[in-house]
Amino acid sequence: MTHSTSTCPDLSTDDPLTQPFQGSSPYDSYVHASVLNSLQHPLTEAADEMGFLVTTQVMELWFTLIAHEWRVARESFVKDDLDAAMDALVRSRRALHALNASWAPISALTPVQFNGFRAAFGKASGFQSAMYRHLEFLLGQKSAALVRAHQGDPSVHEALREAYREPSLYDEVLLFLHRRGLPVPEHVRERDVTASYAADEGVVEVWRRIYAGPQHDPLLALGELLTDIAELVTRWRQDHVMVVRRAMGAKQGSAGSAGLAWLEQRAAHMVFPELWAARGDV
Repeated sequence: MTHSTSTCPDLSTDDPLTQPFQGSSPYDSYVHASVLNSLQHPLTEAADEMGFLVTTQVMELWFTLIAHEWRVARESFVKDDLDAAMDALVRSRRALHALNASWAPISALTPVQFNGFRAAFGKASGFQSAMYRHLEFLLGQKSAALVRAHQGDPSVHEALREAYREPSLYDEVLLFLHRRGLPVPEHVRERDVTASYAADEGVVEVWRRIYAGPQHDPLLALGELLTDIAELVTRWRQDHVMVVRRAMGAKQGSAGSAGLAWLEQRAAHMVFPELWAARGDV
């Protein structure tokens, strides 16, 4: 019996792919891979610290993309462009799936493994992520105190202040539904958008009408897409709880927070609450 093997032939020196670049490669000029790949600076010799750094940085990139898509969706609702809004929400749903999968490299750290580098990041904490705060503000979960925490960094602080003062994605969804003839209560439409959104029985009735109506209504499809997003955000928070529980139990958080207890409280907070309440009334 004979065995044959095949190998990829070397590219010739005349091949366009082998010609020297004039400076950095076009790929690097567009993606800035060399910049991204230069941002990992472990502070210890612990084998798991690199994975922790990369995982955290990758999540920050997903936060950036998701916030971008939610802003696109929000502006599309303002323009009554449901198709464009749905497209952006679908893209954000794909990004949320990828974000949630990003936990994998650090999902099973033991206390000893985590303690191997935990002290190196001092008071640093994911709680301090400005881009994650943008996501929460877009979901209607506002906090003036958490904006104030970033006042030492003027550009970050101003961007958060602007996001804090703007309507959330869900605020614009409800205004859009009102313009579609649904009875979103006036006090909801005119609410102080710098306050955290609280569930409203009148909005529950709006979603109940949509869900009890024609099952191929585009507004029902919107409700389901928002529910997918709410579920994925909740699953990310719950996975965060589990990662922390495995790695450090109920210890105090590095930034002085209650750690696990704080994360459990945030994970229990409902995203788009009336979409869940309406299901029991259909």
